[in-house]
Amino acid sequence: MINQRLASNFNWLFFLICLGISILGVVIIYSANHGRPEAFFRGLYIKQIYWIGYGLVAMLIALALDYRWFSRYAYLIYFFTLLALAYVLVSGVVVSGSRRWIHIGSISIQVSEFAKVSLIIVLAKYFESGKMMSGQYTLKDLLIPALMTGVLGGLIVIQPDLGTTMMIFFIFLVFIVAIEMRTTTLIKLFSSGLLLAPAIWFYLKDYQKSRLLTLFNPELDPLGAGYHSIQSKIAIGSGGFWGKGLLAGTQSRLNFLPEKHTDFIFSVFAEETGFFGVAVLLSLFLFVILKGLNIAFRAVDRFGFFLSLGLISSIAFYIIFNVGMTIGLFPITGIPLPLLSYGGSSLITNFFAIGLLLNIEMRRAIH
Repeated sequence: MINQRLASNFNWLFFLICLGISILGVVIIYSANHGRPEAFFRGLYIKQIYWIGYGLVAMLIALALDYRWFSRYAYLIYFFTLLALAYVLVSGVVVSGSRRWIHIGSISIQVSEFAKVSLIIVLAKYFESGKMMSGQYTLKDLLIPALMTGVLGGLIVIQPDLGTTMMIFFIFLVFIVAIEMRTTTLIKLFSSGLLLAPAIWFYLKDYQKSRLLTLFNPELDPLGAGYHSIQSKIAIGSGGFWGKGLLAGTQSRLNFLPEKHTDFIFSVFAEETGFFGVAVLLSLFLFVILKGLNIAFRAVDRFGFFLSLGLISSIAFYIIFNVGMTIGLFPITGIPLPLLSYGGSSLITNFFAIGLLLNIEMRRAIH
């Protein structure tokens, strides 16, 4: 449990900035949907407030347990995650052709969001007891972690959920870089990846291929695959320097912008607050990322280092890909913006990750 000495080292600034971003998300969700006639969409901001409450509970759980507890039960956590993902494929809820959710009472949970944290924990555990000196790892040493990543990613990609699968493998790449493999081994590994990358094209669904084809030229299909990207860039560009003001975004208010409370909430925010608001938001996200990296590199043990590095890398990747997606740098993959986008599973896992990061920092201070 959290004793008084631990509590005195709680990083209030880091926590309040994360909480502030999530509260800002509630405001933008309300602004994006207030003009819609459907009561369901108008009430999403209320549901988001509840999700923040659940997220804070998850954060308290992450704070109460010594983070090394997760090292002891890492493989068990991973095993139950696989069972949960398998259950999703058999009995999950289908929404828009994807089977990603399960019902727990009156709420829906996206298991793949929690799977990311599970993978980070088990990879941190594996490399915690690995070779201590840099340059000692070879490709043979990566067989087990690559298999664990591949099985988890495979269960997610067939849901299908390409965006989360991409994040799963980016997290794995972070661990590969962090363990400081031999330079020649890294070159061989990445060269093989580049050679095999074109083969992925044949496993993509038609709508995923269309999104890639329209990435740099959305006008190829302005009313189909390119529509989301075109409307998003119009919204962001029309915000100007100061923005149109809350509740005044025309792209969202007139429903030109799709998925405006989830995937494209950044576009709504940019239209209503302009360049100034975007600069402030990105500065807050940058602070969160840099603080997370600071916690990682100052951790007192290898498990704490790998765990915090994996968690903050996951958050950073989501921020980069979501913003890049809305401005046309990356394909549309349904990746939410951490803490800001509507979604309970994403919010809970992000607050849980923040709790673990705070936990690692608090226990370093009294070590």
